[in-house]
Amino acid sequence: MGGILPAKTIANMFATGAISAPRKPDEDQIQPASLDLRLGAKAWRVRASFLPGPGALVEDKLQNLILHEIDLTKGAVLETGCVYIVKLQEALKLPEGLSATTNPKSSTGRIDVFTRVIADEGRAFDSVREGYSGPLYAEISPRTFPVLVREGTRLSQIRFRNGDALISDEELLKVHEEHTLVSGGDDLIGGGVQLSIDLKGTGKDSLIGYRAKRHTGVIDVDKKEAQTPEEFWEPIYNRGDASLILDPNEFYILVSQEAVHVPPMYAAEMVPFDPLVGEFRVHYAGFFDPGFGHSTVGGSGSRAVLEVRSHEVPFIVEHGQTVGRLVYETMQERPETLYGEGIGSNYQGQALKLSKHFKKPQKQN
Repeated sequence: MGGILPAKTIANMFATGAISAPRKPDEDQIQPASLDLRLGAKAWRVRASFLPGPGALVEDKLQNLILHEIDLTKGAVLETGCVYIVKLQEALKLPEGLSATTNPKSSTGRIDVFTRVIADEGRAFDSVREGYSGPLYAEISPRTFPVLVREGTRLSQIRFRNGDALISDEELLKVHEEHTLVSGGDDLIGGGVQLSIDLKGTGKDSLIGYRAKRHTGVIDVDKKEAQTPEEFWEPIYNRGDASLILDPNEFYILVSQEAVHVPPMYAAEMVPFDPLVGEFRVHYAGFFDPGFGHSTVGGSGSRAVLEVRSHEVPFIVEHGQTVGRLVYETMQERPETLYGEGIGSNYQGQALKLSKHFKKPQKQN
């Protein structure tokens, strides 16, 4: 049976050699439908981002681009505006029929760390071809905050796919009728479930988002609730017109109008709606695991937090404007444990919420 592989099957891939690593998986590394990827011992600052392309290895391409080698065994700060390459601990030996895609983890995207995974001979980022055998590398570029990482830090996650698991819009309508995939918005389906932005909050003067500050301190990406949010974020409030001007090259945390639900037999991924609908990019971190927003594990629908980065010109977004879409895929089988079910899930039942690195804001209307 085709579909997205669940945690039990991913764990078995370590036993069969389809996934290999120098040490056994961390206790919470395997999620219901994905695997967190761990940084290796060295990082290289490089002159530019790159793809190896057909017939080329990442290691060979690196040799002409390295500016500096960094030891991650004791931790190191990655600076904003720089590009780094790190060989990941996990390597793959996929059987025929099995492919994979990767994405930043939710907590990575919410602190504006742009990261993508590269495979040997790769023609595209975050894509691992069927039957691939070889190492994986992370390209890391902090955009707003400098970050402290170390060997074993997990910034990205990988999802394995047997065959074509994507659900058509026609099938998605049926799933929505049965399980209510989204609620609280226009419930539009086309190229997936369309999501819109909430700029009203609970009314005038209520909190609707955050804008990142510049020239801040360092964020240790492995420490939870260690940072004071007021030192890193400016709160944004509803001033009565339910719109927001996105300033060029600034980073925002906003939230969807709709509450999202991912039933146990499905996995979802947020993809950009359309680059032609506005001068901004939404959502770096796209994976939604089975059980996200599911009522039996305390979800009752969870809104999607939107990581928004504007482009070169100011752009106005309005309340209810479509900003992204959620595509659903079938699971190969139901995961034994769902998102939020005692596995350290940080964002079940969420509304507008900063990443796990921050303490609860002092003022939250």
